[in-house]
Amino acid sequence: MTELEAFAVELAHEAGRVALPFFRGEFASENKDVDGGFDPVTEADRAAEAAIRRLISARYPEHGVVGEEYGEDRPDAEHVWVLDPIDGTRAFIAGLPLWTTLIALNHAGRPEIGIIAQPYLREVFLGGPSGARLIRPDGETPLKTRPCARLTDAVISTTDPDIFNGAELGAWRQVRAAARLARLGCDAYAYAMVAAGRMDLVAETSLKPWDWSALVPVIEAAGGKVTDWLGRPPGDDGRVLAVGDARLVDQALITLKRAVV
Repeated sequence: MTELEAFAVELAHEAGRVALPFFRGEFASENKDVDGGFDPVTEADRAAEAAIRRLISARYPEHGVVGEEYGEDRPDAEHVWVLDPIDGTRAFIAGLPLWTTLIALNHAGRPEIGIIAQPYLREVFLGGPSGARLIRPDGETPLKTRPCARLTDAVISTTDPDIFNGAELGAWRQVRAAARLARLGCDAYAYAMVAAGRMDLVAETSLKPWDWSALVPVIEAAGGKVTDWLGRPPGDDGRVLAVGDARLVDQALITLKRAVV
């Protein structure tokens, strides 16, 4: 494990230490959506991100930080940490252990190290230059995606079909109709399951950089692939396709591309 990978794991443990006392307890929350929807943030989100930022500032003051709760600090630095302290705040509010802490380290604009952590389950999924592994209190195990040559054999996921617009929803429905099994509501934990070889494909839209940056190193170091809906690296449009077996990319994009072009 490299020095920066070890530090990313340290950040994940600190975020969990701060967030866990709030989970299934009492905490303040508010709705960030000004258009009548529901986009919650809790005091656990803010406290966990603040704790991560303090550690980064103390250890690597020259690094930049981009976070969901507290914005940008030196986003043009060579090394930039991209943070989502609680991805799946709705799951957190509902008491479901599917929320995760997402931590990425971008080097020269590209995600190089990624963490998907579920503190309640005591799981840290790490991907980076030294490979991909699941870190638990009882030890570490390698992460490896599983072979799945055909979409008709795939186990797939998206957080909620309501995130898709009309054309995107039609594309998702076609992918879902072709797949063997679809599971909903897993947030970023679904990507961890792709890296672990339990699921095969996740497709989502409207994601921010802190939603997807950490996923890329974890899945790719485990043998998978992450693209946008045109087969390019994920970017500003927020459309993400993650697969455990690269052979699924073209099969899924036959449908997904139509929603974009």
